[in-house]
Amino acid sequence: MKTIKTIIIDDEPLAIEVIENLASQIPFLEIIGSFQHPLDAILFLQNNEVDLVFCDIEMPQINGLEIVKFLEKSPIFIMITAYRDFAIDSFEVGVFDYLVKPVRMDRFLKAVNKAKEFIGLKSHSEIQQVNDDRIFIKTEGKLVKILLHEIVYIEAQGDYLKFVLKDQSYSTQATLKSIEETLVFQSFFRVQRSFIINLEAVRSIHGNLVELTTGTQISIAPNKKEELLRLLGIK
Repeated sequence: MKTIKTIIIDDEPLAIEVIENLASQIPFLEIIGSFQHPLDAILFLQNNEVDLVFCDIEMPQINGLEIVKFLEKSPIFIMITAYRDFAIDSFEVGVFDYLVKPVRMDRFLKAVNKAKEFIGLKSHSEIQQVNDDRIFIKTEGKLVKILLHEIVYIEAQGDYLKFVLKDQSYSTQATLKSIEETLVFQSFFRVQRSFIINLEAVRSIHGNLVELTTGTQISIAPNKKEELLRLLGIK
């Protein structure tokens, strides 16, 4: 069973411990980080793949709802708070579920099972066939062949992937995680949580930006730059 990569955000250490204890009883939940400071959590979310976030609402510096609105592409958020008054605001910004403290195990389990089902639907890929040098994706009701060497980059856009070629692009319902598990990329590299680039399409690197042959500039996650330079043969 594939695990759901999960983090916890709460400024109260005891509240984090409660959620960690509940999550430890769910085999498919993998806690990969716990954060008392919201800004640290945002930085982690921007540079790592996370499926699910348990998040308090009222915190110093920035509250949980503001975190959801701040992230351009966010994982599933389950808000956990002592106040029922935030429920409407939570759902208006796209929060997946809303738990009131103290969290009961039965309610917690219901929320994570619903999240698991949703994540499973999101990860369903419309990549129909794979060979060593090509893929077939389902887009606009038809199967389209894409030669891997023609791909400049792949971008995650919500529940879809955008395959950008030299002179055209295609979108299909899939996630970067699912395509990484499906395809063996010999000349592709994931430079950050939303982009996979073709190493052969790299035109230049300036600071933490990589420019591709289409002129597109993509930011490189700080923990990815050294590996990218190594793959490009740059010392």
